[in-house]
Amino acid sequence: MKRSPVFLITVLCFGFAFLYIPILSMIVYSFNASRLATVWGGFSTKWYVSLLSNKQVMDALILSLKIAVISATFATILGTMAGIALARFRKFKGRVIFSGLVTAPLIMPEVITGISSLIFFILLAEWIGWPGQRGFTTITLAHITFSMVFVTTIVQARMIQADRAIEEAAMDLGSRPWQVLFDVTLPVISPAILSGWLLAFTISLDDVVITTFTTGPGATTLPLLIWSKVKLGVTPDINALATLMVVTVGLGVIIAGIVLNRAEARRLADERMAYRSND
Repeated sequence: MKRSPVFLITVLCFGFAFLYIPILSMIVYSFNASRLATVWGGFSTKWYVSLLSNKQVMDALILSLKIAVISATFATILGTMAGIALARFRKFKGRVIFSGLVTAPLIMPEVITGISSLIFFILLAEWIGWPGQRGFTTITLAHITFSMVFVTTIVQARMIQADRAIEEAAMDLGSRPWQVLFDVTLPVISPAILSGWLLAFTISLDDVVITTFTTGPGATTLPLLIWSKVKLGVTPDINALATLMVVTVGLGVIIAGIVLNRAEARRLADERMAYRSND
């Protein structure tokens, strides 16, 4: 039985509406002049102005950006190495255990990951005296552990799809393994690496659960600040703050999409040129 295209389009429209209408309404009401978030009192940008002058919000934003950039960078490095190992070295001792350890946080609830990270840091503090106080470092380490799983998955999928004959040809021409890695492999999978970094950055920037368990006094990230304010009721300044986060992530996705498309077009052009020169 074939379903009508009209039915499928209708279901798709309802799905997108369910996802994006709340976000659009939040953005609209962030320009609300009224102090009541659900009562429209006219257009105003005063809540954005008040956010920029709010030291607590700016400190939380800077802390979140620092954690997100550092954790995404290290997660991308580790995830790329793990993805290459799983894709290229199919048979090595302990591969099943290594693969399970890498992908475990992907299927494990965030609450369990947060609790286990908290217990780990407490035990470390008892055994070696570090960390003396949970905060920036512990949050970053927990975010690296969690987000590198997504980078590994993306890079591994890209490596499996990549043509291994190109790497073998480079080695036949005299390139050493490390030269093949930096001159051939990494440029080929660079779109996946960039996608993994962006995903890791986004996950770290909006994480609440794991951050709650690994943070300490004086280390309040932006999502935690929003969560604490929402408990007292949603106000227009919360809408403005959330809107800025949505816009930031959206711009990142758009920029990454443009870079990835250009990189893929350049790669295809290079392949066509190489085939022509061989002919």
